[in-house]
Amino acid sequence: MLKSSNPIIKQATGLPPLDRLELVDRILESLDIPDETLQKFWVDEAVHRWNSYKAGEIKSVSAAEVFEKYKP
Repeated sequence: MLKSSNPIIKQATGLPPLDRLELVDRILESLDIPDETLQKFWVDEAVHRWNSYKAGEIKSVSAAEVFEKYKP
């Protein structure tokens, strides 16, 4: 773990707030590495659900119903 005395941390925390926010965004983007296996799984799942819906095997639910069910 980086210590607060680390030059990178000192430099980053010394930036203006908007620059720090942009830095955080860029760091997070660098961590978002696409996983082709996971992407293929979700594409296959979406196609399966769509085909099941079109075949009448599953029904749709309105957004209002979902929000009502899960509201705090």
